[in-house]
Parts: sequence; C-alpha cells; structure tokens
Amino acid sequence: MRPHLIHDHKYDLRIYVLITCYDPLTIYLYQDGLVRFATEPYSTKNKNSRFAHLTNFSVNKRNADYQYNNSTEADDDSENTSKWSLKTLRQVF
Repeated sequence: MRPHLIHDHKYDLRIYVLITCYDPLTIYLYQDGLVRFATEPYSTKNKNSRFAHLTNFSVNKRNADYQYNNSTEADDDSENTSKWSLKTLRQVF
C-alpha cells in the first residue's frame, strides 16, 4: 500500500552481479545499473492504470508521458527521463 517512491513514481532497480564462487562466497557488483520508472504518478485511486503501477519498459514506452533519454553522452542522464543509471540516482539523492 505504501511503496517507496521517487518524485511520486514507482520504480525498480536493475543491479548486475557476478557470483564466481559459492564457497567461499565471492560476489562482484557492477558499478552501474538501471532505475526504471512507471510513467504516471502512483496512487491507490487508479488501481487499473498499468502505467502507474508497472515499471516495465515494454509497457511504459506506449505511454505518451514516457520520456526518452536522447543524449548521446554516456554520463548525461536527465532527472526528467523514465530510465536512469544508478550513477544518476546517486547524484540526485
């Protein structure tokens, strides 16, 4: 009922890890990943809006509110796009 939100939007994190051994446990965490946002603000009143509850790119790219990152620079993520890098998340918060 009360998910953690960023700018009133639901989001998910895609973090990449590599496990090379289980005994002893050896894990490598990739420095960057993705933060994907729903394209409509979260509300319990609009339970039928998949754009407010799902963060899946295949769903949200069909919404007129989806904001593409058109930058050609690898490090240039805008806070106004629907997909951020983890680096952008760290800079914003």
